[in-house]
Amino acid sequence: MRAAQAGAARAEAPGARGRLGSVALVIGGIVGLQFGSSVAVLLFPRAGALGVVTLRLVVASLVLLLFCRPRVRGHTRGDWATVLAFGVALVGMNSLFYQAIDRIPLGAAVTLEFLGPLILSVATSRRLLSLVWAALALGGVVLLGREGFDGLNLVGAGCALAAGGLWAAYILLSARTGARFPQADGLALAMTVAALLSLPLGAFSAGTALLDPVTLGLGAAVAMMSSVLPYTLELLALRKLPASGFAVMMSLEPAAAATAGFLVLGQALGWAEIVAIGLVVVASVGAVRSAAGR
Repeated sequence: MRAAQAGAARAEAPGARGRLGSVALVIGGIVGLQFGSSVAVLLFPRAGALGVVTLRLVVASLVLLLFCRPRVRGHTRGDWATVLAFGVALVGMNSLFYQAIDRIPLGAAVTLEFLGPLILSVATSRRLLSLVWAALALGGVVLLGREGFDGLNLVGAGCALAAGGLWAAYILLSARTGARFPQADGLALAMTVAALLSLPLGAFSAGTALLDPVTLGLGAAVAMMSSVLPYTLELLALRKLPASGFAVMMSLEPAAAATAGFLVLGQALGWAEIVAIGLVVVASVGAVRSAAGR
């Protein structure tokens, strides 16, 4: 009996260690993404928000194409339509988000952006409790913009909210792309579409600044931290971490963004902003857990 229990304990230990390792991977991806966004803000004076988006998407697409080497033949029109829509969502989401963090603190921008996935989670749960979480998140947003968003900059707040809508679209299109393409081939192709769409805007906005070696180096760092690293770590984590647990951990994004904004950019938040971010995080965790339990 004891031998059987010991064997079971040994069998469970690797699984537990695997889940802990997956949690560490997700946290690493969150940290990389938000600190990459902080570095991007520092790069704005050199290349502008649109220029930095272009650098990020182009470098990320090149890295993904190099490692994934996706097949371009043998796909249906529906496959390509999905990839095209996914690429449009990627470039729109990133462009709007960078316009937001160029105007408002990183923590506030991510909090507003996170309403997109939160609303998607509430809409798909179809449970009365979800309305409670939605109301709690709305309270956080109202508190965040307690002066009518004047203190946050209305355009920046609007860009963050629009980016959140495209984030919700990104989640749906990512799932659809994953079902149509093997491994990360669909992501690599969609990232390439996004890079090609962003090139004209980035070139017009930044001009020759995109060719500066320092700008290129920092842009590559942003791409690795904000795109390649998070996507890779999340892909590895989802092999052993339940989707519901992964979604709950994504709710840490606003808090991580506020921390990165404070440490890298010196964007100190007042108590009201901290409470607001906390409300959105709690609402996100609750909404995801409610959706998982239906």
